[in-house]
Amino acid sequence: MILELDHIFKDYIQGKMTIPVLKDVTLHVEEGEYVAVMGPSGSGKTTLMNLIGCLDTPTSGSIRLAGEDLLHRNDREMSRIRNRSIGFVFQSFNLLPRQSALDNVALPLLYAGVPRKERRERAAAALTRVGLEERMHFRPTQLSGGQKQRVAIARAIVTGPALLLADEPTGALDTASGLQVMELFQRLNEEGMTVIMITHDPEIAAHAGRTVLIRDGVLSSPRREEALS
Repeated sequence: MILELDHIFKDYIQGKMTIPVLKDVTLHVEEGEYVAVMGPSGSGKTTLMNLIGCLDTPTSGSIRLAGEDLLHRNDREMSRIRNRSIGFVFQSFNLLPRQSALDNVALPLLYAGVPRKERRERAAAALTRVGLEERMHFRPTQLSGGQKQRVAIARAIVTGPALLLADEPTGALDTASGLQVMELFQRLNEEGMTVIMITHDPEIAAHAGRTVLIRDGVLSSPRREEALS
């Protein structure tokens, strides 16, 4: 089991009010799975993604990622786990505009203390893996939206993470580019990568091997998929 969330509650405090966002969420993901977490805006899926990605901590409950207990960790330890175990892909790409594709992909390895020669070799291999071997020295402004997202995916996988976490990865793309990106996620999963994708779109969720539904902070049975779509 690569991810174990058990009885997760997440509340936010606004003034004197307590706002419950996640309510008794339990989610287990096996190594090599491709899971879509689908729900409408305001359902709690972004909060759930932040917990899975070690960007936030629950009010109560337990989280284990790649065998590590994520509770009661300090910021430095959480940063180490994020860098080593999780690859992030965001809707807005989050690329450095003045850096080449190669340098953008190598950035997580810089943070991990990998020597420069090895960083560049591994970044080049990751870009080749996503079909951008001829665009390594292009800056983001010289790339299409689909190419930018492929650079972001290469950056996410360059450290060899246990989990690839994607948040609405086709939201800023046209239909054709979105399909190409989804095909890439499918191929990475077939090669053994565990993928969790956050989406509101049933067509995107349909690419996953399993769909988990969330509404009002509660995970629902797959039998309710039609009701949410």
